[in-house]
Amino acid sequence: MRVFVTGATGWVGSAVVDELIGHGHQVTGLSRSKEKAQALAARGAEVLHGTLDDLDVLRSAASAADAVIHTAFNHDFSKFAENAAQDARAIETLGEALSGSSRPLIVTSGVALLAPGRVATEADVPERGPNYPRQSEATARALAERGVRAATVRLAPSVHGEGDHGFIPILIGIARDKGLSAYVGEGLNRWPGVHRFDAARLYRLALEQGATEAAYHAIADEGVPFREIAAVIGRGLGVPVESRGPEHFGWFADFAAADMPASSAHTKAVLGWTPTGPDLLADIDQPGYYAAR
Repeated sequence: MRVFVTGATGWVGSAVVDELIGHGHQVTGLSRSKEKAQALAARGAEVLHGTLDDLDVLRSAASAADAVIHTAFNHDFSKFAENAAQDARAIETLGEALSGSSRPLIVTSGVALLAPGRVATEADVPERGPNYPRQSEATARALAERGVRAATVRLAPSVHGEGDHGFIPILIGIARDKGLSAYVGEGLNRWPGVHRFDAARLYRLALEQGATEAAYHAIADEGVPFREIAAVIGRGLGVPVESRGPEHFGWFADFAAADMPASSAHTKAVLGWTPTGPDLLADIDQPGYYAAR
C-alpha cells in the first residue's frame, strides 16, 4: 500500500515507517525538519515537508494514499489544550480526504486517563470534556460515525527502547537532579509499557487487516508497579529509592501517581499480535538509559 505517515521522524512514527517499508509498503512521511527529512529519505520513504497546521498539504497527501497513519502530536504540556485542538483539526482534515472510500485512517492516543484505577480494555471509550483534553480518539470516532474507516491505536505511557525520550527519561532526570529515585505512597500504582518496535508492528498489522476495530491497545506489560520502576532507576543511577509526596515530582506529579493498567487481550486476539521485545523493567535496566544526554 501507499501509506501516508505523519510524525514520520518521531519516536513512534519513525519505527512505524521502518516497519512498513520492511514489509513492502510505500511510505510518504511528513517532516517539518530538513535535517530529520534526510534520515527519513535515507530509510526509503518519500519526504513531504510540512506541519500539522498545513491542512492543504495533509489533505493532498491523504487523498493520494491508500491509507494514513497519524502519529504526530506536539507533547509540549505547557500548551496541551492548544496542541490537542491542532491534532483534532489535522485528524478531521485527513478523515475528510478519505471520506467515501474504504481507505483506513489510524490515529494515535493513549491509555493514561482511560480508566484510572482499573484495567482498561479496548471496549472502554474515553470521556469527552475538559478532564480528557486530548481529542484524537474522539475525533476518529466521530469520523467513523460518518462512514470513514477510522481506528485508534492507544499507546502505553511508556513506549520504551533505545533512544527513548519519553516518560522514563523524565523520571530518570528527576531522580538524577534530586539524588533520589522516588515513588508516591507505597508505589503500587501501575504503569503499562510496550517496546517501540512492538508498537510499530501493531500499527502495521492493524493497517493490513483493514483497521476494523475502533481501538487497539499497544500494551505489552499490563501494569508494572511504579515502585519497581523507581527501584530500577535507583539502581541505574546509584541513588536511594524512597517514598515521597507527589510534590517531589513537580509538574510530573499526576503521571507519577497515576494508576493506569491496561489489557491488550482483544488486540492480540484480533490481530495475532504478540509482543517480542524486552519488558519495561528489563529494558530500562540497560546502561543506555542512564548515559548523560
